[in-house]
Amino acid sequence: MPLTDTRIRSFKPQSRVVKLSDGGGLHLMVTPGGSKLWRLAYRYAGKQKTLAIGAYPAVSLEKAREARGAAKKLLADGADPSAAKKAEKRQRKLSAENTFQAVAEELAQKRRREGRAAATLTKTTWLLAFALPVIGRRPIAEISSAEVLEVLRRVENRGRHETARRLRSTIGSVFRYAIATARAENDPTVALRGALVVPVVRHRAALTDPRALGALLRAIDGFEGQPTTRAALQLMAILFPRPGELRAAQWNEFDLDGAVWTIPAERTKMRREHRIPLSPQAAAILRKLRRVTGEGELVFPSIRSVRRSMSENTLNAALRRMGYTQDEVTAHGFRATASTLLNESGLWAADVIERQLAHVEGDEVRRAYARGDHWAERVRMMAWWADRLDALKAEGEVVPLQTVRAG
Repeated sequence: MPLTDTRIRSFKPQSRVVKLSDGGGLHLMVTPGGSKLWRLAYRYAGKQKTLAIGAYPAVSLEKAREARGAAKKLLADGADPSAAKKAEKRQRKLSAENTFQAVAEELAQKRRREGRAAATLTKTTWLLAFALPVIGRRPIAEISSAEVLEVLRRVENRGRHETARRLRSTIGSVFRYAIATARAENDPTVALRGALVVPVVRHRAALTDPRALGALLRAIDGFEGQPTTRAALQLMAILFPRPGELRAAQWNEFDLDGAVWTIPAERTKMRREHRIPLSPQAAAILRKLRRVTGEGELVFPSIRSVRRSMSENTLNAALRRMGYTQDEVTAHGFRATASTLLNESGLWAADVIERQLAHVEGDEVRRAYARGDHWAERVRMMAWWADRLDALKAEGEVVPLQTVRAG
């Protein structure tokens, strides 16, 4: 006879365990201590087995019957209800452990072991800080596109469109790692393509007019701030590296007698060793600077600590002090200046210029064949470029002011 809630509630514990049957193998075990436990007796693969469903009244009679129905369906499909329950419990445990934050931290550790640049890792950590308060504790396999969009909208609504775009990509990399390690089945950021405001691309300001460049070079030579800042700006113009690569340069990277600066792979954006020929002008600046900072490891140490490199804002701040706005000149813009004027000169092959800029060929087929270092030609080009900058500086000193205005 099927059970009722009234009978279950009124049944008193006995001196031994009593089983109250509801039919179909479902029964309630009542212990001498008063516990009432749902159990389902069934046969699987010729063996008698028991499935624990839960305790009454936390699991009601109705819920117990639903569990019996689900177990019967599994048996009809050839599955063992006990094994399925253990698998589900294991999956819940894994989900609780594999939160978005846990997977993100594991991915960060992997990237550290792979030798990713510290600046890249720091940027990733900074971006994920927008997401962790919202989805950090959520099991990564359960996070929906809507939840990710909520994170991105919070950033976007503050006017930080480019940050929101980068954050979507960073969150996506965590999900792709989770998929690769069998902890998620899909990347919800894929569905969000096109959902965010496309930021207006603002190219870094750079001077490409030769006379204006000459004026800037004279202003740098006359800069009355820190000598290390002046030297860094002079070298940015002559060598046009990425600003971060110059600011963190170490003295052991320079061979002044051999006239070469070798930037190790771990400090370059493309994770490839990059050599820069040193013109006589660049070598002279470095020899003079070595008398100032040569006793330390860093070429451009911070004024606060010799163990830390110059701040990323130092060079741009110096340009502002000289009267140049961020819409006119930036430290990174020296690369665009050199690229533009070297290409316009018609003297140097595009491959040589791109190799000196440490750009990676976008075409995979072309990249496979373009393995040449073009070193000899780059040495000549960098010497020509340094002489060209000297000429531009001198030109501004000898050309009458009226002539400049007329031009």
